[in-house]
Order: sequence, then C-alpha cells, then structure tokens
Amino acid sequence: MLSRLPAIATSLAFIFCFFLASNRAVQAKERPNVLLILVDDLKPALGCYGDSHAKTPNIDSLANRGMRFDMAYCNQAVCAPSRFTLMLGSHSTSTGLYGLGSQLRQIIPDAVTMPQHFAEHGGYRTESLGKIFHIGHGNHGDPESFSVPHFKEKVIEYLEPASTNGGQLTREEAFFTNQMLGQIKSLPRGAAFESPEAADEDYADGRIAAETMKRLRSAKQRRQTDGTPFFIAAGFARPHLPFSAPQKYWDLYDRNSLPMPKHETLPVDAPKVAGKRGGEISNYKPVPTKPNAEFGGDLKRDLIHGYYASTSFVDAQIGKVINELDRLELSDNTIVVLWGDHGFHLGDLGIWTKHTNYEQANRIPILITAPGVTQPGTSTKQLAESVDIFPTLTELAGLPSPTGPQPINGVSLVPVLKDASARVRDHAYHAYPKRKLGRAIRTEHYRLVQWKPIDGDEAPIYELYDYQTDPLETKNLAEDRPDVVKRLSKTLASYPDPVRRNR
Repeated sequence: MLSRLPAIATSLAFIFCFFLASNRAVQAKERPNVLLILVDDLKPALGCYGDSHAKTPNIDSLANRGMRFDMAYCNQAVCAPSRFTLMLGSHSTSTGLYGLGSQLRQIIPDAVTMPQHFAEHGGYRTESLGKIFHIGHGNHGDPESFSVPHFKEKVIEYLEPASTNGGQLTREEAFFTNQMLGQIKSLPRGAAFESPEAADEDYADGRIAAETMKRLRSAKQRRQTDGTPFFIAAGFARPHLPFSAPQKYWDLYDRNSLPMPKHETLPVDAPKVAGKRGGEISNYKPVPTKPNAEFGGDLKRDLIHGYYASTSFVDAQIGKVINELDRLELSDNTIVVLWGDHGFHLGDLGIWTKHTNYEQANRIPILITAPGVTQPGTSTKQLAESVDIFPTLTELAGLPSPTGPQPINGVSLVPVLKDASARVRDHAYHAYPKRKLGRAIRTEHYRLVQWKPIDGDEAPIYELYDYQTDPLETKNLAEDRPDVVKRLSKTLASYPDPVRRNR
C-alpha cells in the first residue's frame, strides 16, 4: 500500500489541476468581454457633454447606452504617463513614470498591467490596436501586456505632399517613430492641419477601425468555439495634432461659428512655473515658433476647426466599431469604456495642447457601458480618475482586485455605475512635473495645486481656483483663501511622497 502512495498522490494532484483548469474554463465562458476605446487628446468637446458645436453622434449614442462621468480627470496631462496610469492603476507620482520616454519594464520590471491581469485571472485573450501605450520619444510600448503582437499604426500622418515639404521626415514624425531623436530641430516642421479629399481608411484611424471590426469577428468565432472572452484595446490618434482629416469632416462645421477662446492670458497671481507658451504646437507650421508670439485670428480658427473636424472623424470610426459590435450581437455581453488620455487647451489662457495642471488639460471624457449594471443615459458628478478604470473593470468582470506589485491608487467605480448618487471619493488627484512638481487636488468646487521640488525643503507655492465663481481660471486665489488652501493641503499631505523622476 505504501508503495502506491506516490502514484495516488500524483493522480490526485492531476485530478485537482484538471478540476481547476476546467473550472477556470467554465468561469471564462461566463465572463463579459471588454472593449476599451482610447482616444488621444480628446477633451469633453462632445455633444453628450453639452458642447452644442460638436458633431459627435456616435459617441453621443454610446453615452446614451451607459454612464457618463462629468467630472473625470486624467492623472497627468501628457500621453505616455497618462496611459501608464490607466494600465497600471498607479499615479505617476507613485511610479516615477513621468516622461514621454519613461520605460515601464526598466522601472517596474514585474508590473502587472490591466490586460495582463485579465489574461492571468480571467483567461482573456488580450489584443491592442493603434495608440495604447505611447510609442515614440524613445518609448517602444509594452509588448508583454498583450496575448498577441500589437497592431501598430501612425500617430503623425499626412497625405498631402505640401504638408511635409514634399515628403521629408518632419519633427513630430521623427519623435513618434523613434528616428533622429537627437536631431529634431534640424528637421522641417509638418503642417498643423490638412483636409484632403480622402477615404477614412487613407488615414490610420480608419484602418484601426477596420482592423478592430475584423478582430471582433474573430473574437466572436473564438468565443463560440472555446468560450474565450476578449479584451480588445483600440486606440485612436485624432484629435491629436496634426489635425489631418478628410475634407468631409471639415465640411460639417461653419468655421466662423466655432467657439473662440474667451480668456487668453494666464491667471493673475499664478506662479510662473504653472504657465505655458509654445511647446509641442511649435513643431507644426504655420504656428509661430517664438514662445510668446501672438496667434492670428485666422490661425486660431484653423486650429479650432481642425480639432473639431478631427473629433468628428474619430467619432465616425468609433461608430463603425460599435455598429459592428451590435451586428455581431456582442453588445449584451461586452463592457465598453471610452476614455480620453487627457484634455486639450484650444487657446484658453493663451495655451495650446496640454502639459499643464489647468482644467482644460486634465478634464477628460469617461463613458462606461456595463450590461446588467449601468442604466442607459445616466450621468454622475462623481469625481473619477484614470487609475480607477483598472479596479472598476476587474470588479465588473468578476476578477480579483489588482494588487500590483506596482502601487494601486485607483478605486472601483462600480457602486457609482449602479447608483449615480453614490460616492467613492471626494476629490481627484493629478500632477505635472516641470522645474518643480505640481500636485493637484480637484474637488467639485476647487482645484489646489502645490508646486514644490521633489527633493529639498523649499517652501511650496500654491494655486487655488474656484470653479463656481471663476470657471475660466482668471485669478489664483491662494492668497485670498488661506483656509481653503490649508484644508486641501491636508488632503494632499495624505498622499505618499512623490517618487523621483525615472527615465
């Protein structure tokens, strides 16, 4: 009998493992699919957010299916760090991943990203298309996050030869393709906008939509065959500069009726470190290159027109994907999330693009449709952050909550998805590194920004804005309302000390 014990133990172990594997397979068959739609530089300039100028019927329709978060914020208003916060559930101040060229696996080699978590704990096949992690500026994305190779597409793209001085490599093309990174200033500037007569698939976002639809068809077949749920992340480039979109999307707008910036000077009494002039937009022609140069009225209108046209272009591509999801009868078992990686200044405060701690750079759209959980056409004033998406989706999918090894700063929004009046946090947190690090607390009423070196004992500098009385951020009220500064500073002090900047 004793001689048979090892064989019995081996058999029992095999049966146990077989049972676990079978149980996981059964659970996987019951899990919802996930479609994560990421849109670059998308602010809430959308019909569903009350922008009467925006022509965004497909995103508006998606909002009508589930919940719209009216006070959602990114955690850092720049592409690569913002996408790290989404995929890790971690603030940049918790990881040190502050830069466009930050290397995830060098800094946190064993990080478990959202798609990795879904694959490991839920048996999901995870796929990525377009701009998911930031690729460019020395960064090559994160292939380890997905089950199959990434479907890469262009972010900077032109069809008209005049846009690139006859086909030359432009500065931003070089940045986003990791070419000649040490010689950027020697390269010509590409056009800030173009509007050719072109088909949607002549541009990257059209091709991403087509490939995502193809992947959905394959995913349905796979689910029917072996029960494997899908996690598909589709990333769209527009309305990121350049505003390259087919003419038909420009034609949707009367450029003379589009909203022009209402306040074009930096806030009174704001610290110099908080402001911005020039930057990314200066790499495009015909934008002035001097930091304090004035933008002419026609240029402002062209840029604003281009942003809205590009938003309508990406809206049409998202509509194709959602229509295919419906056609395949996958909608009833697929969680859909639409997320903008950060906002975008369109001349407000005299600022263009992002890279600030102000409202227009940090407020984002978040739309969530979760069958059986969300009610159609609902909205909430719950303050939400990018880091909240990871724990929210894991709870919706019935997976264990994420535990890292990276710090998990997000909270699940599921109670809010079930009841729009529920509250899981009373503020949002974000940060932006410059010569000093600006860390911010955004409540429904105020934003406090503390500027302080990461290292050293230098006294902090504060900004305070009241969005009930001054939604355009015309004046820093920190000196006028020390009681509010003191109260919100205590909230900021509850966060861990920021991690040093890592590359």
